[in-house]
Amino acid sequence: MKDRGLRTFVTVLAGLAVIYFGSAGRDPEEGRGISGGVIVLALLAALLVWHLTRPGDKTVK
Repeated sequence: MKDRGLRTFVTVLAGLAVIYFGSAGRDPEEGRGISGGVIVLALLAALLVWHLTRPGDKTVK
């Protein structure tokens, strides 16, 4: 991906998806908060997407 705006959007979307699915499956008795583990997983997912979508600068000769 060469468009940095699209790369940022996909990265944020991945982090938000992890937060959403990490908090959607909780029991009502546990509360509505987001645990620290879900936040860490969201950050790791966002960093992974950021790394995997970096533009390739290598040219084939």
